[in-house]
Amino acid sequence: MDAPAEDPSAGRVTDDEHSRRAASFGAAARAYAEHRPDYPLAAIRWALEPAAGQAGHPVRILDLGAGTGKLTAQLAGLALDGGRPNVLAVEPDPHMLAELRGSLHRWSLQTVTAVAGRAECIPLPDESVDAVLAGQAAHWFDVDRAMPEIFRVLTPGGVFAGLWNADDDRVGWVAGLHQASGRRGMVARTSDFGDDDGISAWLRDAGRGLFSPPEGSGFEHSQLRSADSLIATMRTHSMFLIMEPADREAVLSSVRDYLAATPQTASGEFSLPIWTIALRSVKRPGSG
Repeated sequence: MDAPAEDPSAGRVTDDEHSRRAASFGAAARAYAEHRPDYPLAAIRWALEPAAGQAGHPVRILDLGAGTGKLTAQLAGLALDGGRPNVLAVEPDPHMLAELRGSLHRWSLQTVTAVAGRAECIPLPDESVDAVLAGQAAHWFDVDRAMPEIFRVLTPGGVFAGLWNADDDRVGWVAGLHQASGRRGMVARTSDFGDDDGISAWLRDAGRGLFSPPEGSGFEHSQLRSADSLIATMRTHSMFLIMEPADREAVLSSVRDYLAATPQTASGEFSLPIWTIALRSVKRPGSG
């Protein structure tokens, strides 16, 4: 649900803070649905590529940690070789799940089912889906428990993929925005997909023997923002959700001052550059 900067493998937050952040999103479910960005279709198609060509039937996709359905809706709208996919959205937070179900009703998405559940105990039979995707969510999983569950529900050769949207702080003014907000940003480059550290290694180690080593790719993306909508988006990030109110408002006031003083953002609407990180692993046949 948040950016990879909150990856627990990076050792940047305590276990207690990580748990508080993971549980914080329900309080902002409506705002999350309104303000969080979607994902570039190229990234989604790349993530699904190993599974989409081999299914021989409408692809069955599990959106794990689906939140308010940002990724769910995009998956349901895909035109794939086997036709529109069948999508199951699984989300543990009751407020996020309620928002997701309300959205599905408004969108009249007939090929989507939304249920309560967790990555560590997926409410599905063995080998029942061709792909498991997690948008802005896998870093919240207890991967030592979740990866065997993901393996269990995938068909042979099925794919597990994670997607993350990160503000592209290779862009100078975005790096300045991160400094103004006090966020522990990361420069989201494809070169960060090395084997030595980071979320790629974290997922690889948990899935060793079950999945192929993660492949990574990056995709350019953007979101039209204003100062008001960007600050509203920040309010849905876990680091702000768990802040003391006075501290949160002080930081967001500094962000507003920064945006007003920065040429790229001072005149109303602007495009926020996003780098979407994608990691995918294929279920190894005969493992487990």
